[in-house]
Amino acid sequence: METLMTVLEKVQSFIWGPPTLILLMGTGLYFTYRLKGLQLLKFPKAMRSIFEKEEGAGDVSAFATLCTTLAADIGTGSIVGVATALRIGGPGAMFWMWVSAILGMTTKYAEALLAVKYRITDENGQIAGGPMYYIQNGMGEKFKWLAKLFAFFGIVTALLGCGTFPQVNAITESVSDSFGIPVIVIGVIVTILTAVVTLGGIQSISKVAQFVVPFMAIFFIGGSFVILAVNYQAIPGAFGEIFRCAFSKESALGGAAGTGVITFMTAMRTGVARGVYTNEAGLGSSPIVAAAAKTNSCVKQGLISMTSVFFTTLVTCSMTGLVIISSGLLDNSSLSGSVLVTKAYNMGLPFDIGMYMVAIGIIFFSFTTILGWNYYGERCMLYLTGSTKSIKGFKVVYILAIAVAPFLTLEPIWLLADITNALMIIPNLIALIGLRKVVVDETEKYFDREERTKIYASKTVTQ
Repeated sequence: METLMTVLEKVQSFIWGPPTLILLMGTGLYFTYRLKGLQLLKFPKAMRSIFEKEEGAGDVSAFATLCTTLAADIGTGSIVGVATALRIGGPGAMFWMWVSAILGMTTKYAEALLAVKYRITDENGQIAGGPMYYIQNGMGEKFKWLAKLFAFFGIVTALLGCGTFPQVNAITESVSDSFGIPVIVIGVIVTILTAVVTLGGIQSISKVAQFVVPFMAIFFIGGSFVILAVNYQAIPGAFGEIFRCAFSKESALGGAAGTGVITFMTAMRTGVARGVYTNEAGLGSSPIVAAAAKTNSCVKQGLISMTSVFFTTLVTCSMTGLVIISSGLLDNSSLSGSVLVTKAYNMGLPFDIGMYMVAIGIIFFSFTTILGWNYYGERCMLYLTGSTKSIKGFKVVYILAIAVAPFLTLEPIWLLADITNALMIIPNLIALIGLRKVVVDETEKYFDREERTKIYASKTVTQ
């Protein structure tokens, strides 16, 4: 196992090196500049658009697509993943999560816009879209190999990365520790529930997401807010540590994998990688479900999808990170990610409420992530094979992966998830850069038309 861990650590360090970081952050920075800070200036409109009824071709409502996206995004990465990132990268990793999220909002906007613009209808009459389709239909047939490469990496990530192993492992470990239920029993229950919901397709997945995501977000964020309110005196110090450690050459706080020394590059790499894991901006997964939205406007769907980054990283992950840092437990490098977050929340709430809150949060967030990634994987399989019959085979393998996941070790799982994430990012970002003019042109046309409509309406009223 030590040999495997060493290999995975080296691969993760290489693949999340300067080239990938520059490509990821640079793409977000470019769209932020060309779209004139759209993620900030148009954020109020994006929030309003979530609740506006939009008619158009699609399988589910825009609100349902957002809930499904959040279901896939707000998983164990928002709880245990944040704790793991802080343990490895120190408090400074939190700062780089924020940076990647702010820049990533425009990246996710661009992804969803292109997904709706270039989506198609499959042989069963269902909407199919995502990076593989905007690569092929937007960049041309000569780039079909890149689209297939993305689809292949998407399947691998769904089966071995974000969709299965980290989520199921987190559920079983948390429930077993908190409620004393045997791992095998938990594994069987999760496997059966996954099979029941995923066999119902996107309609079934979105219905579960619409019910679970708002409830669990309020529950977990509300509990985190209570802890921070009680421990408000430690919050300024927590922010101070975040900004101090984000740029320091070396930091002794937290202990990188137990060594006690964290470099600037470690904090940045860990923060950005974990940020992408939680909000999936640039990953190319979210536009797969965004394409299924009932909408006539690719720009409006882009705005709605953009808000998911805000909810996942800037709200949920920030709450988790601040609770952990303000607890002071980050100094104890011997605590694993799951133990660290559980102890931090227990310190803030009496009667071991924090432990149960974390356990319940992990159960629901991780389960909805499993459901969301099943849909991502099956859409990638559909593109790769060109036949809807292959989806059934994918579902079977996916459910088997869920059944095996409880018995795997957590540390290599997180490294594997980071590696598979990066493999999806590269072809997707190449496509976003290649189609950048389409994103800018569609955005400018939409807001120019909106401005002309407002001017016409005001003139009509005055007359």
